Amino acid sequence: MKRKLAFIIAIVCTLIIAGCGNSGNNNSATSGNAANSPDAGAASPEATTAPAKNVTIKMFQFKVEIAEQLNALAEEYEKETGVKVEVETHGGGEDYGALLKAEIASGSEPEIFNNGGYTALVPYMDRATDLSNEPWAANLIPTAKAPATVDGKLYGMPMNVEGYGLIYNKDLFKKAGITEEPKTLPQLKDAVAKLKAAGITPFEATNEWWSMGIHLVNVGLAHQPDPKKFIEDVKAGTETIKGNAVFKQWLDLVDVIFDNAQDNKMTTDYATQVAEFASGKAAMMMQGNWTQGDIDKIDPAMNLGLLPLPISDQEGTILVGVPNNYIVNSKSAHPEEAKAFLNWLVSSETGKKYLTKEFKFIPAETNIQTDAADIGQVAVAVQEKSAAALGWNWDMFPDGVTQGFGAAMQEYLGGQVNRDQLLEKLDKAVQDIVKQ
Repeated sequence: MKRKLAFIIAIVCTLIIAGCGNSGNNNSATSGNAANSPDAGAASPEATTAPAKNVTIKMFQFKVEIAEQLNALAEEYEKETGVKVEVETHGGGEDYGALLKAEIASGSEPEIFNNGGYTALVPYMDRATDLSNEPWAANLIPTAKAPATVDGKLYGMPMNVEGYGLIYNKDLFKKAGITEEPKTLPQLKDAVAKLKAAGITPFEATNEWWSMGIHLVNVGLAHQPDPKKFIEDVKAGTETIKGNAVFKQWLDLVDVIFDNAQDNKMTTDYATQVAEFASGKAAMMMQGNWTQGDIDKIDPAMNLGLLPLPISDQEGTILVGVPNNYIVNSKSAHPEEAKAFLNWLVSSETGKKYLTKEFKFIPAETNIQTDAADIGQVAVAVQEKSAAALGWNWDMFPDGVTQGFGAAMQEYLGGQVNRDQLLEKLDKAVQDIVKQ
């Protein structure tokens, strides 16, 4: 689904409220119902049931970038409420979806787990708790509700808003004599040539399946005239990725990145990619504002910007969406305590401080203020460029498809398949799952 007018208005309004004047970063539900907004009511954020003490709730979460900070937040919550929160983190190179299924199959029922919404939510609808009337729901950016909304009811709390593109080192661009941000593919190619002439590696790439199979493939999906229809047609077998005009253009962008990346790109995992970029070893990397915290650990003074991902001589855009949702598990031992924790996260001063200053999130709630010092340069750039942004579409595919996309992209990164074979493998990744 291309995040058009509604998304643009929602994000711009959020920026005005949260950033510009007040000081102030895989799948459940049928997409046909996802656009219906729940009636959240007018409950006050303070109007929440006091959590029971001497209990432990478990959060099974995927966002490795905030693992350390989330554990610290859990300690703060226990001090304030007496409720212990155990955080178990699985992400990065791990298949979070498979691990969550295994966790539940083992008999463990975490109180809170992550889910991308849309198709990914479907297998968990027997566990997902209706959160429509939670105090925070009235403050959500309207479009942030879509992935976890089914039949007008909200079944997840959006984690935050994130955006990705080409994060770039402004100082290296200046060293190469690049005075304007490249917005089109020809301009990007010109910037690459200038960087190479100055002895600077243009891109720091990664071999991670999710970065290529989710974020990079999504560029081709998002540029479709109607991404949702295209995805449904590909799943139905009435349309193919191979032969699609947009994906042919998309390959040109992929080649620019892969052909001008570091020599050891086939063995570069996510952590190494971010660390090498933050150390100044390359001028650009395709990632999002979720990397800001890890970059700051290496070089907090790094001068950063965010470029679009163009596929032609038309100006490209960044990609913006809700990375995931917190689902409250109705089959767990303490769902009410889980709801109380999530409400505290977005209503208490401690929770809001962690969301912005420690997690460096762009909040999905319009009432949480941010500033550049809190959320970082990349997140600010996401906010500034969100008006023209395209959306995130991968969660419209059933579980397993994006993993297949990632495997195909890894083969292409390593030169094991050509352009046509890559597109064929992307089509096969879809059909292998939908025909099961």
